Amino acid sequence: MSDQVTKEPKFVGADFEKCTGCSICELVCALQQEKAFDPKLSRIKVLRLQTLVNMPVACRLCEDAPCVRACPRDALKKSDETGVILVDDNKCDLCGWCIESCKHGAIFLNEDKKTVMICNLCEGTPQCIEWCPENALSLMTQKEFDQQARKATVNKLIPDGWR
Repeated sequence: MSDQVTKEPKFVGADFEKCTGCSICELVCALQQEKAFDPKLSRIKVLRLQTLVNMPVACRLCEDAPCVRACPRDALKKSDETGVILVDDNKCDLCGWCIESCKHGAIFLNEDKKTVMICNLCEGTPQCIEWCPENALSLMTQKEFDQQARKATVNKLIPDGWR
């Protein structure tokens, strides 16, 4: 047994009670990564589920990384240092296997470059977190994310007077 302690990776997650769905995170991401104010080029997407919740979605840095395993061209690689999924644009042929394998829906198309986009945490300082006007985004573990999501769901579904 190894003496190494495995740290759970932290990804960009949201406090659904704070997120207003403004999509500034999408614009900032596209500007940082692609030098364009175009939400289609963002590596984070805000899903709007009616009036119930706004849910920003970004790569969750899965330990087993099914997207990496699914890629037939070895265009995806998980960084040993950061856990971020790196995309080799020259190898990606948009087969879509990585998109299909991602259970979080966190891999997006870049139609102009004919490749996929995955959150790379802006190489250490995620700009979506820095620029979020509601402070709804932060780096969190899967356990923290799940706890936050449960709390937000309960607070949305059960009226204040009932708790």
